[in-house]
Amino acid sequence: MKAATFFDGEGWRDGIIDLDGERMLLRDEPPASDLPFSDRPRLDGVIIGGFTDHHVHLQLVDHALLHRSTLGRVVDLGANPAVIATLSAALRGAKIASADPCGAKNASESTFSGAFLTPHGMTTPHETPRRTSHPVSVEFAGAFLTPVGGYPSDRHWAPAGSFREIADTATAERAVGEMADAGASCIKVASNSSAGPVFSDLLFRAIVEAAAARGLPVVAHVEGAGEARRTALLGAARLAHAPFTERLDDAELVAQAASVSWISTLAIHDADGETRSTAVDNVRRFHEAGGTVLYGTDMGNGPTPVDLNPAELAALRDGGIDGTDLLRALAPQNPLDPASLLLRLPATDADPTLARPLTSADLKA
Repeated sequence: MKAATFFDGEGWRDGIIDLDGERMLLRDEPPASDLPFSDRPRLDGVIIGGFTDHHVHLQLVDHALLHRSTLGRVVDLGANPAVIATLSAALRGAKIASADPCGAKNASESTFSGAFLTPHGMTTPHETPRRTSHPVSVEFAGAFLTPVGGYPSDRHWAPAGSFREIADTATAERAVGEMADAGASCIKVASNSSAGPVFSDLLFRAIVEAAAARGLPVVAHVEGAGEARRTALLGAARLAHAPFTERLDDAELVAQAASVSWISTLAIHDADGETRSTAVDNVRRFHEAGGTVLYGTDMGNGPTPVDLNPAELAALRDGGIDGTDLLRALAPQNPLDPASLLLRLPATDADPTLARPLTSADLKA
């Protein structure tokens, strides 16, 4: 049993880390009649919950690698609902066999070209030190909801069943119900005017209302002039990508900061490209306006690591998000929850890529 400093989602606090068999438990106060924090041996470094990637596509990666990552939670934003529901249940177990992902393309084929029209191969895992296997919490949207002929219905990377083409309100309500019944925590709507038709205002609102009736927020993939503003006004709660088509004016950023959160996905753009520059600039000013930016990588879009992505962290820092703000964007799991992954960082100001899962050996040292 050792004293430890931990991140509670907003700031740093003191707690007690204890060993229950091989499982580590964190408490925010010492047991009754126990030594005070100041007199107890202290764990070197600090504790934080497992990180969250708010935008992944698990059918396009070797999802088994998540078990040895520093990600404790991921949000899948576009998959066959039956497949992702099964995968979500499996990943909550301690171990899963590494294999060709359910419904994914073979490694030799192109996979996720996404909105960015760049062919990519199957995600290639980065070499990492061997780590203890841990469960992963998977939330998901299920299938993309898109107009007939809309994005991503014409994309070769889209697994079978990963999108629903919506023609009218009745179809929309059925599709929302299908995703909700599969266990979705949100509804993903495509609004990509650069790649095909988009929903009318009336039909987009109908989807938002149907989702709200099931207690689900709408996450919108927006691309094309005016789509970020339009979908925010129509009730989208979150944008799946930081807007990159156009520079949003300051008044629009202030308005969105009050009602919409953004998932970053900055590193999917070419490092010296115009879309990245636009997205980073929008993120910087949105953050300054008080907007909520969440870490997300669009995992599966190109050769991204199935783990924390250093390139995405660097891009967020370019957008003015660092230190405690960066940790909040990573939305770590609550370390006081016994089901959460516990990570050890060297210090409160350390680079998150230096985090590693806490082990029982850390308490015995």
